[in-house]
Amino acid sequence: MQYVSTRGAAPRMGFEDVTLAGLASDGGLYVPESWPGFSRDEIAALKGLSYVDTAVAVMRPFVAGALTDEELKGLCETAYGRFSHAAVVPLKQLDHRQWVMELFHGPTLAFKDVALQLLGLLFERFLRDRDTHLTIVGATSGDTGSAAIDAVAGRAKIDIFMLHPKGRVSEVQRRQMTTVLAPNVHNIAIEGSFDDAQALVKAMFAHQSFATRYNIAAVNSINWARLMAQVVYYFYSAVRLGAPDRPVAFSVPTGNFGDVFAGYVASKMGLPVAKLIVATNVNDILHRALSAGDYSVGTVTPTAAPSMDIQVSSNFERLLFDMHGRDGAALAASMRGFEETKKLAIPAAMRGEVEGLFASTRVDADRMALAMRWGQDKAGELLDPHTAIGFAAAQDADLPADVPVVTLATAHPAKFGDAVERATGVRPTLPGRVGNLFEREERYATLPATMEAIEGFVADQVGADA
Repeated sequence: MQYVSTRGAAPRMGFEDVTLAGLASDGGLYVPESWPGFSRDEIAALKGLSYVDTAVAVMRPFVAGALTDEELKGLCETAYGRFSHAAVVPLKQLDHRQWVMELFHGPTLAFKDVALQLLGLLFERFLRDRDTHLTIVGATSGDTGSAAIDAVAGRAKIDIFMLHPKGRVSEVQRRQMTTVLAPNVHNIAIEGSFDDAQALVKAMFAHQSFATRYNIAAVNSINWARLMAQVVYYFYSAVRLGAPDRPVAFSVPTGNFGDVFAGYVASKMGLPVAKLIVATNVNDILHRALSAGDYSVGTVTPTAAPSMDIQVSSNFERLLFDMHGRDGAALAASMRGFEETKKLAIPAAMRGEVEGLFASTRVDADRMALAMRWGQDKAGELLDPHTAIGFAAAQDADLPADVPVVTLATAHPAKFGDAVERATGVRPTLPGRVGNLFEREERYATLPATMEAIEGFVADQVGADA
C-alpha cells in the first residue's frame, strides 16, 4: 500500500513512513493511493469475530508491506487489552432503532484511545530499529491530548508536546494531561483557541528546518494511522446490526472531521453505510460546508462540548481531495485560497459527489440538553454533551424506518460532569480506573500562541542535540 498527499507534491510513501511523518511535506494530508475494497462475502465473514480479529482484517490492506498479520494482531491485542470492556466498543440500544456505540472504555475515557493506544505502539515498533528520536507535537480540544499522552508516556525515543487552549477544556480533560509527570511528556496551555493551537502545529510541520532537526511527528488525526484504526469500529458495529444484508446509518459528533471521515473510508471500502450524519454544535462550519457549500471560518463560540469548538476542520481536506477528483494540484490551489481568505465555496456539483452519503445537522445548547434528558429519562443512559449532540442529530434524521442508527458515544459522561448534571440532575462518577485524578500534582507551561514561544520551548526541552 502506497500513500499520496492531498496536495499532490509530496513523495509517495509506505505505511511506516507515513505513520512517522504525519503531515506531508507539501502541507497536505496522506491518504491511500486507492481505496481497498471488501466484497459482500468478506464483510459477512467479519460476523462473530472479536474486535482484535476484526481490526486485523480491516486494517490489513492499509499496513501491507509494513506489518505482518501476526505483528498487527500482537499490537492490537496489547492496545485493546487495556480497555475495560471485553467488547472494546460495545453497542447499547436506546429505542427500537437508536443505538449508541460506547467508544470510551479506554484508559482516558474517550474515543481517541481506540486509535491512539495503537498509534503509540506503532511508533515504538517503527522506531525500534532506527537511530531516530521522535518529537510528537499535537493540538487538542480536550481528548486527543490525554489519549496521546497516555499512549506514549515513558516510551523510549519519543518526546510529546501537547498544546491545549487555556481555560477551554474541562477540568477532567486538563488533569488527565497535566498530571502525567513522565519526563518525555510536555503540556502547553496556549493563550488562544484550539484553532490557534492547530494552526501552530501545522506551521511547525511546514517549518522544514525545524521539523527536520527535531523529527516532528503527529498524533492528531492528520496522522493517517489514527483514521485507519477508527475505520474498524464502523465495520465491527455494522455487522452486528445486520451488515452486509442491511445498511446502517451513523451519527457522528464532530469538530475536526476525522471520526466521520473514517466512516467515509468504511463506505468506500464497501460497507453498506446508509448515511453519515455530521453532527455539529453552534460552531457549524462543517454543517454549512456540506449543506450549502459555505466552508468559511467564523468566530469560535465556547460551549459545553469543547471538543467541537472548532472552525477549521483539518480532515475535511481529505474529503475535499476526493471531491476534487483526487487532483492534488487543484486542491492545493483551493487550500491556498482558503488559507489566505478563510473562505472556500464548494460548488453544488462537487457536493453532489458525496451528498447521497452525508447529511449534517446543527444542534444548539437547548437541543443538546433535551437529548441528554431523553437519554436519562427514556433509556437510563447518561450522554456526555458531544454524544448528546450526535444523538439529537440522529433523532432528527430522515431515514427509512428499517435502518438502524448508531450514534458514536465519544466520551464518558463523567468527563463533563457539570454539563451532564445541569441537564439531567444526575452527577456522573468517574470510573475507579481513573483513580485519584483530582489529588495528583499538575505540571504544564502557559505560553503565548506564537511560533517563537512554542518552538523555543520545544528546543529547550528536547535539547540541541536531538
